[in-house]
Amino acid sequence: MIVNRVGPLSCAKIVGLLYAIVGLVMGGAISLIAGTLGFVPGRDPGNPIFGIAAVVFFPIAYGVAGFVTTLIGAWLYNGLAGLVGGVEIDLR
Repeated sequence: MIVNRVGPLSCAKIVGLLYAIVGLVMGGAISLIAGTLGFVPGRDPGNPIFGIAAVVFFPIAYGVAGFVTTLIGAWLYNGLAGLVGGVEIDLR
């Protein structure tokens, strides 16, 4: 089986969503770290908005970056697969 073409938009939607989920996890981790730093003795608690913003900003930023890079990558793959014949996949 040889993959000659991939749907750029369908690939970009899936990867964009996957990256948004990763961004949500990363944003949650950053938020958790930012929230716990206020409990370190002798440290200024800082601004709690940073932790909250990370949960909103990271999924959006990761999702958009994943969507755009996959859209470009799939488009490039389709062009190059036409030249060299695609990727051969052995399914059993």
